[in-house]
Amino acid sequence: MDGTPVLGITVDCHDAQVVAAFWCHALGYVEAPPPSGWSDWASFLTDQGVPEEEWGYGATIRPASGDGPSINFLKVPEGKSVKNRVHLDLKVSGGRDVDQTLRETRIFAAEADLVARGARRQREDRVDGRLDHFVMEDPEGNEFCLV
Repeated sequence: MDGTPVLGITVDCHDAQVVAAFWCHALGYVEAPPPSGWSDWASFLTDQGVPEEEWGYGATIRPASGDGPSINFLKVPEGKSVKNRVHLDLKVSGGRDVDQTLRETRIFAAEADLVARGARRQREDRVDGRLDHFVMEDPEGNEFCLV
Protein backbone atom coordinates (compact mmCIF):
# COMPACT_ATOMS: atom_id res chain seq x y z
CA MET A 1 0.00 0.00 0.00
CA ASP A 2 1.31 3.43 -0.93
CA GLY A 3 0.87 6.10 1.71
CA THR A 4 -1.68 6.40 4.46
CA PRO A 5 -5.17 5.02 3.84
CA VAL A 6 -7.95 7.59 3.55
CA LEU A 7 -11.26 6.81 5.21
CA GLY A 8 -14.30 6.65 2.97
CA ILE A 9 -17.71 5.38 4.00
CA THR A 10 -20.01 3.60 1.54
CA VAL A 11 -23.75 3.13 1.94
CA ASP A 12 -25.55 0.60 -0.25
CA CYS A 13 -28.98 1.81 -1.34
CA HIS A 14 -31.59 1.71 -4.10
CA ASP A 15 -31.66 5.45 -4.90
CA ALA A 16 -28.24 6.99 -4.42
CA GLN A 17 -29.40 10.51 -5.26
CA VAL A 18 -32.23 10.54 -2.70
CA VAL A 19 -30.16 9.03 0.10
CA ALA A 20 -27.18 11.29 -0.66
CA ALA A 21 -29.42 14.39 -0.57
CA PHE A 22 -30.82 13.29 2.81
CA TRP A 23 -27.34 12.85 4.29
CA CYS A 24 -26.09 16.13 2.78
CA HIS A 25 -28.80 17.87 4.77
CA ALA A 26 -28.36 15.79 7.93
CA LEU A 27 -24.60 16.32 8.07
CA GLY A 28 -24.25 19.72 6.41
CA TYR A 29 -22.25 18.02 3.63
CA VAL A 30 -22.10 18.97 -0.05
CA GLU A 31 -21.87 16.96 -3.26
CA ALA A 32 -18.24 16.05 -3.83
CA PRO A 33 -16.57 17.61 -6.86
CA PRO A 34 -15.40 15.37 -9.71
CA PRO A 35 -11.88 13.95 -9.51
CA SER A 36 -9.00 16.25 -10.32
CA GLY A 37 -8.65 16.74 -14.07
CA TRP A 38 -12.37 16.76 -14.87
CA SER A 39 -14.59 19.84 -14.85
CA ASP A 40 -17.79 17.94 -14.12
CA TRP A 41 -19.12 14.47 -13.29
CA ALA A 42 -20.57 13.93 -16.78
CA SER A 43 -17.11 14.34 -18.34
CA PHE A 44 -15.54 12.00 -15.79
CA LEU A 45 -18.21 9.31 -16.20
CA THR A 46 -18.04 9.58 -20.00
CA ASP A 47 -14.24 9.21 -19.93
CA GLN A 48 -14.58 6.17 -17.65
CA GLY A 49 -16.98 4.50 -20.10
CA VAL A 50 -19.96 4.54 -17.72
CA PRO A 51 -23.20 4.31 -19.73
CA GLU A 52 -25.34 7.43 -19.33
CA GLU A 53 -28.27 5.40 -17.91
CA GLU A 54 -26.01 4.43 -14.96
CA TRP A 55 -24.86 7.95 -14.05
CA GLY A 56 -27.31 8.18 -11.14
CA TYR A 57 -26.23 4.84 -9.65
CA GLY A 58 -23.74 6.50 -7.32
CA ALA A 59 -23.18 9.72 -5.42
CA THR A 60 -20.43 11.06 -3.20
CA ILE A 61 -20.75 13.73 -0.53
CA ARG A 62 -18.17 15.38 1.70
CA PRO A 63 -17.85 18.10 4.33
CA ALA A 64 -18.17 21.57 2.78
CA SER A 65 -14.66 22.36 4.08
CA GLY A 66 -13.24 19.32 2.31
CA ASP A 67 -11.83 18.08 5.61
CA GLY A 68 -13.20 14.80 6.90
CA PRO A 69 -14.46 11.56 5.45
CA SER A 70 -16.46 11.38 2.27
CA ILE A 71 -19.54 9.21 2.05
CA ASN A 72 -20.34 7.26 -1.09
CA PHE A 73 -23.79 5.99 -1.99
CA LEU A 74 -23.96 3.03 -4.32
CA LYS A 75 -27.02 1.56 -5.99
CA VAL A 76 -27.34 -2.17 -5.30
CA PRO A 77 -30.07 -4.58 -6.36
CA GLU A 78 -30.75 -6.17 -2.98
CA GLY A 79 -32.69 -4.55 -0.17
CA LYS A 80 -31.54 -4.05 3.41
CA SER A 81 -32.09 -7.27 5.33
CA VAL A 82 -30.62 -6.89 8.84
CA LYS A 83 -29.65 -4.28 11.42
CA ASN A 84 -26.55 -2.23 10.63
CA ARG A 85 -23.52 -3.35 12.62
CA VAL A 86 -21.92 0.07 12.10
CA HIS A 87 -23.94 3.28 12.19
CA LEU A 88 -23.52 7.03 12.35
CA ASP A 89 -24.28 9.05 15.48
CA LEU A 90 -25.47 12.59 14.86
CA LYS A 91 -24.41 14.37 18.03
CA VAL A 92 -26.99 17.14 18.17
CA SER A 93 -27.60 17.54 21.92
CA GLY A 94 -24.30 19.06 22.98
CA GLY A 95 -23.38 16.13 25.23
CA ARG A 96 -24.56 14.50 28.42
CA ASP A 97 -23.24 17.38 30.51
CA VAL A 98 -25.77 19.76 28.92
CA ASP A 99 -28.99 20.52 30.81
CA GLN A 100 -31.43 17.66 30.13
CA THR A 101 -34.24 19.94 28.98
CA LEU A 102 -31.94 21.60 26.44
CA ARG A 103 -30.59 18.19 25.31
CA GLU A 104 -34.11 16.91 24.71
CA THR A 105 -35.15 20.09 22.89
CA ARG A 106 -32.19 19.72 20.52
CA ILE A 107 -32.81 16.00 19.90
CA PHE A 108 -36.53 16.53 19.22
CA ALA A 109 -35.78 19.47 16.88
CA ALA A 110 -33.27 17.42 14.89
CA GLU A 111 -35.75 14.55 14.74
CA ALA A 112 -38.52 16.79 13.36
CA ASP A 113 -36.18 18.25 10.74
CA LEU A 114 -34.99 14.83 9.54
CA VAL A 115 -38.44 13.20 9.62
CA ALA A 116 -39.62 16.00 7.31
CA ARG A 117 -36.91 14.81 4.91
CA GLY A 118 -37.83 11.12 4.99
CA ALA A 119 -36.29 9.75 8.20
CA ARG A 120 -38.24 7.64 10.67
CA ARG A 121 -37.82 7.19 14.41
CA GLN A 122 -37.30 3.53 15.23
CA ARG A 123 -37.18 3.90 19.00
CA GLU A 124 -36.44 6.20 21.92
CA ASP A 125 -33.77 5.07 24.41
CA ARG A 126 -33.83 6.36 27.98
CA VAL A 127 -31.35 6.00 30.81
CA ASP A 128 -32.70 6.43 34.33
CA GLY A 129 -35.90 7.84 32.84
CA ARG A 130 -34.07 10.53 30.89
CA LEU A 131 -33.95 10.69 27.07
CA ASP A 132 -30.53 9.51 25.93
CA HIS A 133 -31.00 9.15 22.16
CA PHE A 134 -33.30 8.21 19.31
CA VAL A 135 -32.52 5.32 17.00
CA MET A 136 -33.54 6.58 13.56
CA GLU A 137 -33.69 5.29 9.99
CA ASP A 138 -32.78 7.21 6.85
CA PRO A 139 -35.19 7.14 3.86
CA GLU A 140 -34.03 3.60 2.97
CA GLY A 141 -33.99 2.16 6.49
CA ASN A 142 -30.30 2.53 7.41
CA GLU A 143 -30.04 3.08 11.16
CA PHE A 144 -28.41 6.08 12.79
CA CYS A 145 -28.72 7.72 16.19
CA LEU A 146 -29.60 11.24 17.28
CA VAL A 147 -27.63 11.72 20.46
